[in-house]
Amino acid sequence: MHDIKVIRDNPDAFDAAMARRGLSGISAEVLAIDAARRAKIQAAEDAQAEQNRASKEVGAAKARGDEDEFQRLRALVGEKKAEVARLNDEAKAEDERLRLRMLELPNTLYDDVPDGDDENDNLEIHRWGTPPSFDFTPKEHFELPAVQDGLDFETAAKLSGSRFVLMSGGVARLHRALAQFMLDTHVDQHGLTEAITPVLVRDEMMYGTGQLPKFGEDSYQTREGMWLIPTSEVTLTNIVNGATLAESDLPRRYCAHTLCFRSEAGSAGRDTAGMLRQHQFEKVEMVSVVHPDDSDSEHQAMTTRAQAILEALGLPYRTVKLCAGDMGATMKRTHDIEVWLPGQNTYREISSISTAGDWQARRMNARFKPAAGGKPEFVHTLNGSGVAVGRCLIAVLENGQNQDGSVTLPEVLAPYLGAKKTLSADGTLR
Repeated sequence: MHDIKVIRDNPDAFDAAMARRGLSGISAEVLAIDAARRAKIQAAEDAQAEQNRASKEVGAAKARGDEDEFQRLRALVGEKKAEVARLNDEAKAEDERLRLRMLELPNTLYDDVPDGDDENDNLEIHRWGTPPSFDFTPKEHFELPAVQDGLDFETAAKLSGSRFVLMSGGVARLHRALAQFMLDTHVDQHGLTEAITPVLVRDEMMYGTGQLPKFGEDSYQTREGMWLIPTSEVTLTNIVNGATLAESDLPRRYCAHTLCFRSEAGSAGRDTAGMLRQHQFEKVEMVSVVHPDDSDSEHQAMTTRAQAILEALGLPYRTVKLCAGDMGATMKRTHDIEVWLPGQNTYREISSISTAGDWQARRMNARFKPAAGGKPEFVHTLNGSGVAVGRCLIAVLENGQNQDGSVTLPEVLAPYLGAKKTLSADGTLR
């Protein structure tokens, strides 16, 4: 959420920031609502002052025996009391109108975010590894002999519909091993605090991180009104919802492995083959809550942590800084990490590492007390995949595939697979 004082003080700068998001005339609209709200508040205060004056004069008129003036003033007090109540209600209505409009507005972008319309205008900032060469035409993950029994899309469709998968056998264990490896790396090497969070949350938590009100159609809601999390960014970030931390409590760094649920309402027809885009998937998420001065360095550190997972697995990748037209509405800057998929002969997103600045903190009212004293300030929040488990499974399968249909697995996973290093063509680990 934005600070209304910033918009009042420099509406032109705010409009320029919103123009990068494809929006125009926002400050005039917001300030008109703000002006109406403030006018109602002022009118209520003026009416309250008149009520107070009349109340004082009532006693004096009574003491003088001036019955006519007493009755007039008593009626005036009643009128002003009703007027104050009406104006306060109108001010609250304008305040709510302003709050809802502010909740709908996207975050502003940092100056270093490149201009552009879509993914073709993203800026590559890092590349690691060399895509493997094959003596045969590489297959996509769902075509590999090693997964024909382990990735069952037909049974999953019978159970739940399209965009679900039933994993079993060696593939299921490999998927579990990847998640365990990611968690252990982030906890033991990167110093993150592991958390196990709910996957059902209240409206306020979805509003806090920005999934509501704009993206409700992309998530699932229960009959009781709870939301299935689209990512544990929601739960991990909202740990500090409503909190005022000591500066010494910062930074806070969390990670969690959770099921995630997305309706993919706006992605009909995209990536329907295989398990690249699913309604239910698993992700290891990272969230940092930091002092504003440490926000930029933390963004780079989080990017490095996600990259380290892919490097340990030997998966070639590239990192891009998203342009303005490809950015999510809630973030100020995003680094996408794209892993090489031989079956598609291209890089595909496996992690997004983003910084929200104080935008989420304002929505959550998450602050800290400066050690040097002064008023509490809003924290900065960051989040990123560390990484998407299913997409990592796809990358491991495709990059490690052999002509005989087997898959050579990354050495680093051997401790999680009982020292087994190959997924054979029949789907067993050996």
